[in-house]
Amino acid sequence: MTGRKRVILLFLDGVGLGVDDPAQNPLAVDAYPGLRTLLDGQRAVAATGRLSTAHAELIPTDATLGIPGRPQSATGQAAIVTGINAPQRLGEHYGPRPDARVRAILDEGSIFRRLAQAGRSPFFCNAYPQGYFDAIQRGRRLLSAVPYAAKLSGQALLTQTDLLQGRALSSDFTNRAWRDELGYREAPLYTPRDAAHVLWELSQPHDFVFFELWQSDVLGHARNREGAVQLFQRVDEFLTGLLAVAELAHTLLIVTSDHGNVEDCSHGKHTTNPALTLLLGAERHHYAEQVADLTDFSPIIMSFLGVDEAQNG
Repeated sequence: MTGRKRVILLFLDGVGLGVDDPAQNPLAVDAYPGLRTLLDGQRAVAATGRLSTAHAELIPTDATLGIPGRPQSATGQAAIVTGINAPQRLGEHYGPRPDARVRAILDEGSIFRRLAQAGRSPFFCNAYPQGYFDAIQRGRRLLSAVPYAAKLSGQALLTQTDLLQGRALSSDFTNRAWRDELGYREAPLYTPRDAAHVLWELSQPHDFVFFELWQSDVLGHARNREGAVQLFQRVDEFLTGLLAVAELAHTLLIVTSDHGNVEDCSHGKHTTNPALTLLLGAERHHYAEQVADLTDFSPIIMSFLGVDEAQNG
């Protein structure tokens, strides 16, 4: 719908701003033409700092939230999707998956639930294979923070049926892993640019769309720099494709993460580096000034979408 304001949040797990050393940091490699264009030839590394160009805002974003230690996924993601300083509330960084304390924070502040209550349409667009649901049913795994928060809006998690019928994206967005590793041979195989088109089409009925990519964190833990470079090349094409089709005059695109990891492939652990954040599209200059740490995204999204929670509450 022309003129409809929406926010698309691309969440890349475990991506910080690290040293400008290609041997250690895959984001320091000159392999991402789309990102280089957006950043006027600069790299997404710590030395670049906060950067504003004609196309994008690069914002080093505090993931430590005033608590010592290495940031963790459950509390970091909870901070993103609630605006609540979850590590401070708990007195520690916690993860990878939410315990009862983190779930209580998500129950309190899920942006998916708050938007739905305000009459907006949030959408978590990731699909999960049947094995994921089976493991949860058997008690062998817990929902991570984002799908847990999304379910609080009343949305059912998307399944392989949704993926096969083009109503969802896989976390690697090309479906290659679903075909080659999970055995879903009928899954459509997308190029990164194809997947960007699918995401834009999926976003049309919605005001807020969240896409989660977790492979970056896995590659960081594995110290797989080469695999991370290949992943970021696909992400670069995906982002370029999305920017080519999105109605940027009315769309705020947020690319962010919960903590550092893959930007330092020398040790395989989370880092205390600032998280990567990019703002693109509508009103990015205005909202870039409001981003300092992970708790700032939720209020920015609500503001951009014109949701006055005091009035709606």
